[in-house]
Amino acid sequence: MLVPSCPTMHRARPTLLLLPPLLLLIQGLLLHLADAQTPPKFLRTPNDQTGVQGGVASFICQATGDPQPKIVWNKKGKRVSNQRFEVVIEFSDGSGSVLRIQPLRTPRDEAIYECVASNSVGETSATTRLTVLREDQLPPGFPTIDMGPQLKVVERTRTATMLCAASGNPDPDITWFKDFLPVNTTNNNGRIKQLRSESFGGTPIRGALQIEHSEEPDQGKYECVATNNDGTRYSAPANLYVRGRKQPPLFCFRQTLVSHCL
Repeated sequence: MLVPSCPTMHRARPTLLLLPPLLLLIQGLLLHLADAQTPPKFLRTPNDQTGVQGGVASFICQATGDPQPKIVWNKKGKRVSNQRFEVVIEFSDGSGSVLRIQPLRTPRDEAIYECVASNSVGETSATTRLTVLREDQLPPGFPTIDMGPQLKVVERTRTATMLCAASGNPDPDITWFKDFLPVNTTNNNGRIKQLRSESFGGTPIRGALQIEHSEEPDQGKYECVATNNDGTRYSAPANLYVRGRKQPPLFCFRQTLVSHCL
């Protein structure tokens, strides 16, 4: 006797034949995802600093990786948590953070600090040392702020200039912080830059910060920082306010049929 073939058996075969390629595709996707993940790699590590008692120290740490690494700070092997003297400020893009210590005290704050960047793939760390000196211990070449930034109000789209002059031996480098984070003068199409050879009232200004086409996000608290081989000194902070441009008044007068505005 002939047994008729079952049509359902024939329909099942394509599924069985497609199953191995589907598994290979899923396996390939998983391998690709695994390959795309990368362990943390530092973009910027903190530098050793020597500060003055009563002053400020800021350590900067940035890292890249996939997933984006999480950054934590340790002091003498213990994790730093936000408190009155030690504050951690995160970068807006999540790439890193700043450990700010203020006011500096000796010997309380003198220590080895560690930045640890970690994600699900790996972990890396970098250490730095903070030294705090009293005013009577400062070497002759320690930086001095001769002119710090002042409160400034500027109209939107106008240019704002925050002044800073410092001296020391050797001549200190000037950098800027806004709201406790470093000011980026390289990734803004030249809109924010430091002026290298200006003069104000006979005082040489080598580190003034110029902000062209000011916008509301430029508002904040600015500090200039002078650093040389002997140490680091911060200026007093100063606020920059950006206001909307005032519109000229509109005057109208009415004639018999037509109204005119000036």
